[in-house]
Amino acid sequence: MSDLAAAKAHLNGHSICLCKSGEWFTDDGRGISPMMRFLGENRDLRGYAVADVIVGKAAAMLFVKAGIAAVYGEVMSKAAKAFLETHLIPCEAKTLTEFIINRKGDGFCPMEQTVAAIDDPDEAYSALKEKIKQMTTPAQDHP
Repeated sequence: MSDLAAAKAHLNGHSICLCKSGEWFTDDGRGISPMMRFLGENRDLRGYAVADVIVGKAAAMLFVKAGIAAVYGEVMSKAAKAFLETHLIPCEAKTLTEFIINRKGDGFCPMEQTVAAIDDPDEAYSALKEKIKQMTTPAQDHP
C-alpha cells in the first residue's frame, strides 16, 4: 500500500493523517492548526504523504514548506491543487471546489484570504502565524 493510500485509510474520523514508510500518525486539530504546530515544533515531515479533510491554499503552502510528498483532500480548493501541482506534489481530491469557506459558512476562509496573494511558502507561514495571533488575541477596549 502506498503512503498516500495508507494516509487516506487512517484518516477515518480524524482531521489529518500523515504517513511515511508504513508509519502514520493522526491529529484532530481544526483547520491548519495541526500543520502550524508541526512546523512550529520543527518536525521533520519531508517525504510524508498527507490525507486531510480540507485542503485550501493555506494548507497546501504549509505542505510545500514541510516537504510533504503527496496530498489527498476530502475537499480541496482549485487554488490548493494548482499550488501543489506547481511544486510537483501529486495530489488528489474527493471533491474539488472553487474556494474554502469560513466556519460560519458565509464567506471565504480567513486563512485562504491571508495567503491569496502570496506565492512563497515561508512568507505564507509567517503571514498565517500573524493572522492566527490576531484572531486569538482578544480585542482591547480603547477609550
